[in-house]
Order: sequence, then C-alpha cells, then structure tokens
Amino acid sequence: MTDPDELVLHVERVLPVTPAAAFRAHVEPAKLAQWWGPHDFLIPNVDLDLRPGGGYRIAMQPPSGDVFYLSGELREVVEPERLVFTFEWEDPAPGDTPNVVSVTFQEHGDSTRMIVEQRPFATPERLALHEAGWTDSLDKLCAVLCSTAGSDAAPTP
Repeated sequence: MTDPDELVLHVERVLPVTPAAAFRAHVEPAKLAQWWGPHDFLIPNVDLDLRPGGGYRIAMQPPSGDVFYLSGELREVVEPERLVFTFEWEDPAPGDTPNVVSVTFQEHGDSTRMIVEQRPFATPERLALHEAGWTDSLDKLCAVLCSTAGSDAAPTP
C-alpha cells in the first residue's frame, strides 16, 4: 500500500512507435544519449549493464557548467514492457534523495503509451524539478522517434 502523502511523479506520453522501439530507445546507450535530459543538455557518456541487478551511469553536461552524473541499479528489465531502476544523483543537491523510477510501455493502437512514475521525493521542489526534466526529455524522445524512419514507426494518418 502506498502512502497517500508520498510525493510521486507521474507522466504519460503517447509515442508514435511500437513498444519494442520505445523500449530500445531506453536501453541502447547511443539512442538514450540522443534524448535524455533537459533541452540543451549533452549526454557525453552512458554506461549500461542491462540486466536486473546491473547498473547504469549517465554523464550529463548542462549548457554552462560541469559534467555531473546520475547512476543507479536496474531492478526489472521486462522487454518490451517495463523498466524499473533506482535513480540517484552523484553529489546530490540538498533535498535530493535516491528514488525509484518505473517506465511502462503499453500498446496503444499503432503507438505506445509510456508511463513514467518516480518516487518518493523529499520535497515538492525536487518533484517539480524532475517533472520539468522528464517533460523536456520526453519532448526530445518524441522528436527523435518521430524523425526515425523504419518499420517501428507508426503510420501517419
């Protein structure tokens, strides 16, 4: 049972590709680097050991500032349906606490409904910061997937 007072991020997006293509965009380092992070951030490196118990580490470079890192452990890898991983900033800012992200990929006609939940957050401010980051990231993901030609892309109406 979840705590009704727990601060939880919940974001949904419909992506114009199959669940398999959406899943691959999350687990192939080169693809992940194309869309991860807020607008104008660069992702110079992604290390990923894709198995339950495996780890990941993502280098993030803001437009002005030093590279910083996000890392965690994969808890569930169910291709192409679900990813669950811990999320922790290396050298966290005040108010940052480790939390858990679950990403679910559901068939939605010729597309995929992607659901992201991240919990718990220590403060509403940290939740809002992550919500803005996920919103930017998912905007970039949609742009990358929309520009991808191939059999996984959904047909245009």
